[in-house]
Amino acid sequence: MASLRNANPRLKNYFKENYIPQVCEALLCGILVTCPEDPLRYLEGMIMVIIKSGLQNLLWDMCITPSMKPNIRRLSETYLEQLFELDDQLMTPELMIKACSFYTGHLVKTHFCTWRDIARTNENVILAEKMNRAVTCYNFRLQKSVFHHWHSYMEDQKEKLKNMLLRIQQIIYCHKLTIILTKWRNTARHKSKKKEDELILKHELQLKKWKNRLILKRAAAEESNFPERSSSEVSLVDETLKCDISLLPERAILQIFFYLSLKDVIICGQVNHAWMLMTQLNSLWNAIDFSSVKNVIPDKYIVSTLQRWRLNVLSVSKYAHYNYLSCFPDESMRHISEGCPGVLCLNLSNTTITNRMMRLLPRHFHNLQNLSLAYCRRFTDKGLQYLNLGNGCHKLIYLDLSGCTQISVQGFRYIANSCTGIMHLTINDMPTLTDNCVKALVEKCSRITSLVFTGAPHISDCTFRALSACKLRKIRFEGNKRVTDASFKFIDKNYPNLSHIYMADCKGITDSSLRSLSPLKQLTVLNLANCQFLDGPASIRIRELNLSNCVRLSDASVMKLSERCPNLNYLSLRNCEHLTAQGIGYIVNIFSLVSIDLSGTDISNEGLNVLSRHKKLKELSVSECYRITDDGIQVRSLRSSVKELRLKFFFFSQ
Repeated sequence: MASLRNANPRLKNYFKENYIPQVCEALLCGILVTCPEDPLRYLEGMIMVIIKSGLQNLLWDMCITPSMKPNIRRLSETYLEQLFELDDQLMTPELMIKACSFYTGHLVKTHFCTWRDIARTNENVILAEKMNRAVTCYNFRLQKSVFHHWHSYMEDQKEKLKNMLLRIQQIIYCHKLTIILTKWRNTARHKSKKKEDELILKHELQLKKWKNRLILKRAAAEESNFPERSSSEVSLVDETLKCDISLLPERAILQIFFYLSLKDVIICGQVNHAWMLMTQLNSLWNAIDFSSVKNVIPDKYIVSTLQRWRLNVLSVSKYAHYNYLSCFPDESMRHISEGCPGVLCLNLSNTTITNRMMRLLPRHFHNLQNLSLAYCRRFTDKGLQYLNLGNGCHKLIYLDLSGCTQISVQGFRYIANSCTGIMHLTINDMPTLTDNCVKALVEKCSRITSLVFTGAPHISDCTFRALSACKLRKIRFEGNKRVTDASFKFIDKNYPNLSHIYMADCKGITDSSLRSLSPLKQLTVLNLANCQFLDGPASIRIRELNLSNCVRLSDASVMKLSERCPNLNYLSLRNCEHLTAQGIGYIVNIFSLVSIDLSGTDISNEGLNVLSRHKKLKELSVSECYRITDDGIQVRSLRSSVKELRLKFFFFSQ
């Protein structure tokens, strides 16, 4: 067959447009399959069928009888296009290489998959064997580790048992030593007491003889008209001895001289040599109070006294009960600070201490623990800044700044920077004290356990919020109207170890505050005088309760109080006007009560009669109770149980 590869393009288009290859293919396939007897007639008939159906619907098996059509799938539209070389994509060497490569790749892929499956099967077997070995090895190591831990645990247990046995032996040995020491101490105490009793008896005899001698002397002076004395009187006078107080034990001598002022001690030291030695005992000069001799002894003698006993002085006090503004000049204070480095307590209250004197405190008093600057108004914030100089006052645990109204917020910051170990803080009569001052102090002083703020009207609930970082045990606020129930909520959440609360004359506290106190397990002392309550507190651990001037309390409040506070020892209901005999009946149910103050109440003889049923009551105050008569006081059971009965402003009936 002639090739049309190089034919005219017009001829190629003619072939394609008139479906010449498709027609030839259909006719040829029909002849080859049906094999007619007259091929020409067959071709003529099939050509007419093709003309009727149209060239667009021409199929390669159109000329084949339906019963003889083969069940094969066409791979191409027509093969005659390739025969006539009408198709541009003829089989070329490149296509053959590509087909060969595809076939080779397919073959390799097939064989590789087979090999991979086989290899995977072998690998799974190997992995299973390895896994079994790994499991065996892991179990062995696990058993080894468990055994190692068990061995260590048993060794620790053996060591603990050994230590426990040693501890038990030590306890037994210590117990034996305690028994021996207790017996020795009791024996020593008995001998010492016996010796002291003998010595006291000896001194009593000496004192008795000394008194007899004085009596004889007086008698001799009165009987001057009789110059001769009897022999018995002469022998009695000769046998009397002088009473020597220096023979007493040192502890007794110290106890006697502790009751004397500094002036009296100095006078006693001038009696004789023995008394001078007694006044020079080291323990007698641990605490010196110069307030009683400020106008008697000059400053130079005070300085010399401190320098002489500087190794023994632990406490120096210049405080007086009145305004004492000229105790020591700055020069004398300098000598004192340089001569007494071991001072632990220094009371400079009501003095004219200045910034210059404040500079001496951190330089020389390195061990100072207690410092009182109450009502000292000559120093400023700059003086407080000096507390951080040198070794500083870092050991200070007690500080009193009462009445120091010149201190600002910056001054409290200086105190916080230099005295971080403060545990007890007292600030009374300071109307300039604000919440910001307390915040500045608490920023670094987180060890405060005791706090006293009386006469500070500008303190509010913010102070309690700032003090939440401290572990407070005692707080005292008086005369403050800005402290409300919110403060007690902070107390409930942040101060679980509070044992003493003094909130007298705080009008902003209501009954809800009392309910907040019930979780405080350490609370033992509660003072809520001059507050507005309808109900009492609820805490079984309270031992001392002061509800004086709480005029809204009634008998119902006392009934609840007896149920909620069964362990009360001291109770004050002074000036609770609504309290009657019925309320007294509830107080009798507090069996642990020892002392009660009912002054200014509406109690009558009937109430005292009810109160007489209490068996443990020792102290009773019923001052200004005008309904009580002499008949109520004469109650026998009350008089037999109460040891102290306080009466004042009574008008008894005749």
